[in-house]
Amino acid sequence: MNGRVLIIAGSDSGGGAGIQADIKTVTALGGFAMTAVTALTAQNTLGVHGVIGIEPGFIRQQIDVVIQDLGVDAIKTGMLHNTPVIETVAAAIAEAAPEVPLVVDPVMVAKGGGALLQDEAVMALRDHLLPLATVVTPNLPEAGVLLGWAVPDRDTMSAAAARLATLGPQAVLLKGGHLDGGEVMDLLTVTGREPTTWLDPRIDSVHTHGTGCTLASAVATGLAQGMALEEAVARARNYVRAAILEAPGYGSGYGPLNHTPSKIAGQEKGEIHGGE
Repeated sequence: MNGRVLIIAGSDSGGGAGIQADIKTVTALGGFAMTAVTALTAQNTLGVHGVIGIEPGFIRQQIDVVIQDLGVDAIKTGMLHNTPVIETVAAAIAEAAPEVPLVVDPVMVAKGGGALLQDEAVMALRDHLLPLATVVTPNLPEAGVLLGWAVPDRDTMSAAAARLATLGPQAVLLKGGHLDGGEVMDLLTVTGREPTTWLDPRIDSVHTHGTGCTLASAVATGLAQGMALEEAVARARNYVRAAILEAPGYGSGYGPLNHTPSKIAGQEKGEIHGGE
């Protein structure tokens, strides 16, 4: 089985993030992507220029019909822009797929600075969705919003990840790319285990639009294919780094990744599907 991944997120008209990046990622890693679109955005590499939200009842219908007919091996959530949408999505997952691995990417701000989550919806995200998550994948600014205090350095990351774990997710993948320095540290905290740390040289590139969406969808694909969480995260990180290194260079701002890189951590494209 390739791994059926249901993506519940917003659309990016520029193709670099959101549903478009999610579908490309799942497909590149050998999975089967399905979607429930939560919002439409007018977006490019310079920012978000407009947002139209989808009515929560129709989001629920998309989720239900996909699960009932096609089945699902993992779920990934992205842009859930307000409280009614978050509550609807959380209820749908709890009722229709409570045992399915869930990757929550707490999308709050686009790479160009546009807000993608209403301020009053943060509490709904904490209360309704995080307790359902197999893993939540915040960057440091997102972690700071969820916690109510800043995460300014590596020394604070462990405490932040541990505190986020108390909000209910089984694991927290805290991404340290917003910190200065020549190396990037990511920290995976799993309840009952010692944390796992990855430290890699920083890639000097402005072509990083959609990295969060891409990483979360890559992790979800690994879980859908039966990988252990640490293995899924390791492959996902290698995939994102390869996609940045081979970015096509499009746009005048934060450009998109290349979601079909020729190699991932030394593997040829045809060898990266994990279990195939």
